[in-house]
Amino acid sequence: MKLPTLPLPNALKPAPPPPGDRKKLGPVDQAKEAGIHTIDWIDERTSLSGGLRWAMFRKVPKGTNWFYTLGSATLFAFLSQAVTGVFLAMYYRPDPSGGAYESIRHVTNDVFLGQFVRGMHKWGSSVMVVLVFLHMGRVFIFGAYKYPRELNWVIGVVLLILTLVMAFTGYMLPFDQRAYWATIVGVNINGTGPLLGPYLSDFLRGGGEFGATTLSRFYAIHMLLVPGLIIALIGAHLYLVTKLGTTAPPWQKAQERQELREAEA
Repeated sequence: MKLPTLPLPNALKPAPPPPGDRKKLGPVDQAKEAGIHTIDWIDERTSLSGGLRWAMFRKVPKGTNWFYTLGSATLFAFLSQAVTGVFLAMYYRPDPSGGAYESIRHVTNDVFLGQFVRGMHKWGSSVMVVLVFLHMGRVFIFGAYKYPRELNWVIGVVLLILTLVMAFTGYMLPFDQRAYWATIVGVNINGTGPLLGPYLSDFLRGGGEFGATTLSRFYAIHMLLVPGLIIALIGAHLYLVTKLGTTAPPWQKAQERQELREAEA
């Protein structure tokens, strides 16, 4: 039987070279040492290591499977939308007199990898909507909305609504015939709602008719308002998930502790 190797005491470990002998280290070792010192310098002033350790190292219930990755997949889809949206915003012009459509046509036909980036953003929106619904369906079926995770469920419902608003406002931005008439139908449907419906339609249109103000308003909502709210709520959502943990699958039975069995006996 082979005995395990014992660690060396600190007194027997080789001491690091003094600052004057750092030239003896190779470039790779110098780069590693510089990176370590930089991270230590930042952590000493911010104490981020404790928060990262609290967020990353946590218990996972038995029976965890691939269904639990739907939330991470939704987050990845949102990050993809954010990155591709920034690149599209560099070329987009919210001008209803032809500038909006021409900017989209320019991105699709002339810009390097423009069609690829626009395709990722266009189809990524549908993927994100589907993933949000699947994630919430998993949470509902697994009973993860119950105590003490009710607030996280409410935040998830708000995130679902904001995702649909994001998809709706982004659909109009190309300002072609399909986007124009589809948005008119969507706004008119919102206008049929009780009490707040007419006011919501006027707010989205920016007046009584569709025009330049409508496109600018949709662009501001799509690029500034909704993403900011989504980022804030995702932060709160992840904090609660880390603090409360994840629920075990409903078919996983809890194991009764031995001392409780002896007490009942």
